[in-house]
Amino acid sequence: MTAIAATSGAALADGEVNVYSYRQPELIQPLVDAFTKETGITANVLFLDKGLVERISAEGANSPADVILTVDIGRLVEAKDGGVTQPLENEIINKDIPAQYRDPAGEWFGLTTRGRVVYASKERVPETAITYEELADPKWKGRICMRDGQHSYNIGLFASMVAHHGAEYTEKWLTGLKNNLARKPDGNDRSQAKAIMAGECDISLGNTYYVGLMMTNEKDPEEKEWAAATKILFPNAADRGTHVNISGMALAKHAPNKDNAVKFMEFLSSGKAQEIYAEQVFEYPVLPGAKVSDVVASFGEIKPDTLPLVDIAANRKTASELVDKVGLNDGPTN
Repeated sequence: MTAIAATSGAALADGEVNVYSYRQPELIQPLVDAFTKETGITANVLFLDKGLVERISAEGANSPADVILTVDIGRLVEAKDGGVTQPLENEIINKDIPAQYRDPAGEWFGLTTRGRVVYASKERVPETAITYEELADPKWKGRICMRDGQHSYNIGLFASMVAHHGAEYTEKWLTGLKNNLARKPDGNDRSQAKAIMAGECDISLGNTYYVGLMMTNEKDPEEKEWAAATKILFPNAADRGTHVNISGMALAKHAPNKDNAVKFMEFLSSGKAQEIYAEQVFEYPVLPGAKVSDVVASFGEIKPDTLPLVDIAANRKTASELVDKVGLNDGPTN
């Protein structure tokens, strides 16, 4: 991690771009290295695990931030609504990134996608296909586990259900999902795979990239066993497609190195950069035709839901309210 000097002189130095990132430094370092090698521009990365929008707001017009990197449509919209981004109309980026994965006003752009899929026990789940709607079917009673219903990954999925079916349907669906839980929502996506291997539940919701991270985890080989015990089912593959969320970028409002920031963003939207990124984080490039990693390819084909992410973002508040209304985080009641 490279610290960013707070003085305006450092922020305005020739040949630099300052990146504020919610993504772990090791995940984006290969991108930074490739960009510097190609352009000669030094990319300074400041990693923050929380409070990114608040920090940039507090820094005001003197903020050294040029580019914001983050995950989840919710955080990108938070940055836009927080007034720390500025619109960018750029032919190169708009050509590389499909319209459904960028803000119509140009204030954020998706770079990679991750599917919100179903992890299923290889031993106990013979099904090879599933839909999100089916998760409320009583046949799954006592067989589903999941992380906190208010987590941004789940809220994104639930917001997509609202967008597709409306709030009334989604409330009933969430009630059915709650009744099918094996336990109160808890842990992260990886721990759901662990619970499946342990026989505590048969299916769970999880992001695709966690499977890649578990499959290749040399530091904690136990996670390889969790991944090996599960299979990925891509919900709604036969109809509208699987819900996807994004990692993305935005041009900071006061970007002192705007020209270099735009060059960095153009680089990130390129096929070369997206393939590096996708290989590193086990996600899918948004650029049509860009290659996925061999690990991700082993999951099978994903058919992404074509619902524009702005439609999902618009329903996140409703989704969050419904989670509380049905008491999803209280776990099963019968």
